[in-house]
Amino acid sequence: MSLKVELKPGERLLVGQCIITNSDQRTRLFIDGKAPILREKDILTVTTADTPAKRIYLAVQLMYLEEDTARLRDEYFKLINEIITAAPSMISLVNAINNEILTGSLYKALKAARKLIQYEQDLLANVPPGSAGLSTNGPQD
Repeated sequence: MSLKVELKPGERLLVGQCIITNSDQRTRLFIDGKAPILREKDILTVTTADTPAKRIYLAVQLMYLEEDTARLRDEYFKLINEIITAAPSMISLVNAINNEILTGSLYKALKAARKLIQYEQDLLANVPPGSAGLSTNGPQD
């Protein structure tokens, strides 16, 4: 079964190592085969990965795009240990990411990492103004 992707005018799509940019019209693509695929809106860069959870997402994203978990394993686990130490309440979300990575489901691991980012944002949103409890250096429980 083909993957159906609808692109808005000007939207970009990463397929493997190629960036596809849509023209000025809405486009529907059907993609067959096995290659990492990400929409532009789902891609983080080193610059936009500005929180601990986003850095974890970036590490998983690179694993997915490069189809290589071994190269990033040490950095990934360093980030995981830091976030769990800072916010132990994140352990179930981290375990979900780890399980997907272990089974080779890197796209599903990315989806699980998005939940971690959302949880982190929710934690940060609940910090009282002027509180030193949380910062972008890492949430604290």
